[in-house]
Amino acid sequence: MHKDTQRPAAKRLAALYRGPFEAAEPPMIAERPPPEALPAADFLVPDRLEEVLIRFGERYAVFEPRGVASQWSKWYFLALLVPELLARALLWRSLPVALDRLHLLLASDGRVERLCFQRGGAGLHTEDESLTLNLLDDNLAPLIEALAGFSGASPRVFWSNAGNVFEQCLGQLAHHPDALPGMTDDLQHFLTQRRLADGRRNPLYRPVRYQKQSDGSTRRVRRLCCIRYLVPELGYCGNCPLKEPNKLPNEMKHKAHGAQEPEHMGICEDSEHRATK
Repeated sequence: MHKDTQRPAAKRLAALYRGPFEAAEPPMIAERPPPEALPAADFLVPDRLEEVLIRFGERYAVFEPRGVASQWSKWYFLALLVPELLARALLWRSLPVALDRLHLLLASDGRVERLCFQRGGAGLHTEDESLTLNLLDDNLAPLIEALAGFSGASPRVFWSNAGNVFEQCLGQLAHHPDALPGMTDDLQHFLTQRRLADGRRNPLYRPVRYQKQSDGSTRRVRRLCCIRYLVPELGYCGNCPLKEPNKLPNEMKHKAHGAQEPEHMGICEDSEHRATK
């Protein structure tokens, strides 16, 4: 009988899905992924990616590839970044995030429900930018290139989605029951750097801004629109930089269409409410 040596690591990580992360689905950590799990590297193959995105797009009345791919990417970034950032901030571990070491578990509608890591990751002695560079180069960059190639959307849209989830997760970590002062300082600092350590442009640089409002509150605004409005029944999100929420035409505000969107998770976006920071 095969003994699952990764079960303790999976339990420790799953135990962190509390507080602001209780609505998210913990990943699997298993040396042998279940048969229904799909190798993440397969999604770099155009035909495989197209098959899943078309299935995901069936939830909408009109298939608009740019808007559909953007929404699908948010599910993926949530499934990837929530466990990685929880592990790094609270367990001092970095998960094996390279696409060739990951498997995806999809819901029946094609959205990414959770990931399967083959290992529980390596322990950290200090937060190192090289870990985030590995995340960018071995996971985000190749998948974003594939999504942009299929959909015709700019890669910047998908980097903005990833940065938005990254920043929002760090903000939510401050409200985690196990939060410690300063535990995300290095990760927050990474988002403020225009250039990476090797001189390249940081694609996750300042993905959101916080704008003071006339009533004294602070509104969280994305630097770049996620183009979800291209899907007619979705419209603009509450963090959209194109227009103020109270100026959006009624027909473009979040229409109920029966399908769960990543914004409903409370981690991906702030939806219609204003943040205070």
